[in-house]
Amino acid sequence: MGYNNFGGFGGANMNQIMRQAQKMQEEMERAKREIEESEFTSSVGGGMVEVKMNGKRQMLSINIKNEVIDPDDKEMLEDLVLSAVNDCLGQISRKEQESMPQVPGLF
Repeated sequence: MGYNNFGGFGGANMNQIMRQAQKMQEEMERAKREIEESEFTSSVGGGMVEVKMNGKRQMLSINIKNEVIDPDDKEMLEDLVLSAVNDCLGQISRKEQESMPQVPGLF
């Protein structure tokens, strides 16, 4: 029994598996870069609060309309900001799931 038998995989098969793994890793890195360079925007409360994030989950901007700033109803503003941020994060997660190559048998 030679050393080129890796649990039933011949040398040629092992080389093919390694090439496929490298190709998949390159595809995953490309998809990750594309997502990180993308921008995601969420607008809630009829446009009263708008949040923009990048794919690295960094907030790029937040825009709050003056009409929603009510010192007597601080909780509403907090809820709108929280909702917009969580929506952006959800968009990023969905994009990651859609963009990453699927590996049969892993998930």
